[in-house]
Amino acid sequence: MLWSVSTRRWWPGETWGFPLLPPPRGLQPPGGRSTHTLTQPGSPRYYGCGLVVPECLTACRILDLGSGSGRDCYLLSQLVGERGHVTGIDMTEGQVWHGETRGLALSPLHVPPCSFPSCSQVEVAKKHIAYHMEKFGYQKPNVDFLQGYMEKLGDAGLADESYDIVISNCVINLAPDKRAVLREAYRVLKPGGEMYFSDVYASQRLSEAVRKHRVLWGECLAGALFWGDLYSIAEEVGFSPPRLVTASPITIGDKELEGVVGDCRFVSATFRLFKVPGSSRAGPGQVIYNGGIVGHERELVFDANFTFKEGEAVDVDAETAAVLRSSRFAEEFLIRAGGAAAAAPQGCCGGRVKEKICDPFLLLEKLAAPAPACGPAGACGPRGCC
Repeated sequence: MLWSVSTRRWWPGETWGFPLLPPPRGLQPPGGRSTHTLTQPGSPRYYGCGLVVPECLTACRILDLGSGSGRDCYLLSQLVGERGHVTGIDMTEGQVWHGETRGLALSPLHVPPCSFPSCSQVEVAKKHIAYHMEKFGYQKPNVDFLQGYMEKLGDAGLADESYDIVISNCVINLAPDKRAVLREAYRVLKPGGEMYFSDVYASQRLSEAVRKHRVLWGECLAGALFWGDLYSIAEEVGFSPPRLVTASPITIGDKELEGVVGDCRFVSATFRLFKVPGSSRAGPGQVIYNGGIVGHERELVFDANFTFKEGEAVDVDAETAAVLRSSRFAEEFLIRAGGAAAAAPQGCCGGRVKEKICDPFLLLEKLAAPAPACGPAGACGPRGCC
């Protein structure tokens, strides 16, 4: 199975474009066109670990860090519509790694051996622009691809405050200077913009032996960031505190590699970071979701701590209120000032509030544990807190 050092993902499809499966919940392009048209027969097979697709994308400008051969960009170009735009940037002039696996798996998938011909991923992506624009019925392209480094987006001509959303899928772990990646993402985001990304994280800072291990590097483990450092780096750069969305376990089935990593654990996690203007910070509040996001009309699972149901008032902390007030989600919520009770994250029973989940490993434990029974008031949060 093919595995790209530039995109760090695999995909169980048969042709270029997306496999002919029902699109994930909420993935409905403007005008109701089906995402099933994202297929071009005869093009190279491609494999990916998933899609990094947040909500509320219509007319947005999106930047994909480590876009590879453009698969995610083409899906996003349909979802943002003809008034939106997607830019993919990738560093590779060709596939540079012929990898091997040693039993590592991203549950429930497994990464098999791989081999690539030498080719320019950016050039491959560009070849399919006309095809997809015709399929989408667009008069002019709303997607482009650049060659460059995500630590130096300015060298590729990307201006300050030029994007609504920056996405990345298992690529940042390969960057030697992760602080520079987040700093550049922050720079190119508009005020209220979001960085929505998935990557591999470690339960502790990695030893030199792990960081220099060839196989572990090829498996995206040697470059994994300690999850706690993401919070400090994000704060230093200027982002609001990272919001944990999902987490999936990574297992190592090879005894030799297990011996190298020791008691360190790894997880694949999705976070969202927001560029919140200072003017939007005004204390805790109470918000009511209006149900206007396509695919999420009844409820919006915003992150691991907050699920907003249509028409239901939810007390939120000051940071969440500022994020909703300043971002593209502002029109989807009624936001009003709240009292002291609003300072706690969502989810309480009998006056007791649950702590906000920031640790992806803790989230895995919560997901694996049986859900507790709610009290008579039935006031539990999205995952229960009784």
